Amino acid sequence: MKSLIVYSSQTDNTKKLADTIYENLEGEKDIFSVEEAPSSSGYDLIAVGFWLMGGKPDPKACEYLAKLGKEDRLFLFATHGAAAKSGHVKNAIEHAIGLTNESDLAGVYTCQGEVNPKVLEKVKQKPVPPVWIGDAAHAVGHPDEDDLAALKQIIIKL
Repeated sequence: MKSLIVYSSQTDNTKKLADTIYENLEGEKDIFSVEEAPSSSGYDLIAVGFWLMGGKPDPKACEYLAKLGKEDRLFLFATHGAAAKSGHVKNAIEHAIGLTNESDLAGVYTCQGEVNPKVLEKVKQKPVPPVWIGDAAHAVGHPDEDDLAALKQIIIKL
């Protein structure tokens, strides 16, 4: 199996997940930041990771996801300040899936990721703070070893 791992990361949270996937996937594999990512052509599995911005995958990840199609087998992974099972995260993943032109979804993994303190202060000043702001305190220190171990268990089954 030949796999491509593509990630977008602002604070290295999503990069930690990408590195875990790379370390645990069997077979031939390549890893790229979204800015350097090649076409998905010739790969059996494409793992795309992103952080959330405005309740959606970040813009660079959205652009890459929109290039995928029905012939692509896709694994999505994401980090976010919101609680893992929140509607905010569910909607973001649904949006990501909708961008992919009906790719074959092999799986999804999300976990909290510590929010940059400067970003946190900025969003707290908004007249209407984002829905995830109350969850951000629980994201401190994530992704942690337990998050990475859970991801590893998913990856070794792909």
